[in-house]
Amino acid sequence: MTRKNVGTLTPDLPINRFQPEKRTGLIVVLTGHGKGKTSSALGMIVRACGHGLRILMIQFMKGDFYTGEWDGINKIDCDVELIHTGMGFCGIQGNPFPRSTHREAAQKAVELARERISSGGYDLIVLDEINNALKLHLVDLDQVLELIRLKPPLMHLVLTGRDAHPEVIDLADTVSQVNEIKHAYRKGIEPQPGIDF
Repeated sequence: MTRKNVGTLTPDLPINRFQPEKRTGLIVVLTGHGKGKTSSALGMIVRACGHGLRILMIQFMKGDFYTGEWDGINKIDCDVELIHTGMGFCGIQGNPFPRSTHREAAQKAVELARERISSGGYDLIVLDEINNALKLHLVDLDQVLELIRLKPPLMHLVLTGRDAHPEVIDLADTVSQVNEIKHAYRKGIEPQPGIDF
């Protein structure tokens, strides 16, 4: 297999194809008020693609505002599917939809996630912004906990979004909190394509 666009400064260095003695499907939570939670999940998708894993990302909040990953995912040669089910960020950035519409969309996303997790057809599923959806009461805690418990033993499940619930954190194997130190938005700089969306 030819690695396009991958360079190296050490061409003679052998590549170690490490394999764990025991495969384990992880629960990963990416939370916090800093920028980079979805971006981190997309980085995991790129890595999983490199290992030939079957991947699904369901976006719970994004949907009314174009974001580069929608077309970016289609440009990589990989078994990856991205479904944006949300109606945008509920209650912010001039989003016109009432809470009831956001809740209905999030409930459909939960049903889709339940179906896809139960199918056993994926090695990695990312539930993008599900923590936000829970915090905003668009989905219920028992629904999120059920999705986590439905996870097949070898499947990785990633849950992103601010304000992860303590019970979700307790069930996770890996939790990363992204903290904001500075953000260009606070200086009046608008979100930039390829960096912020």
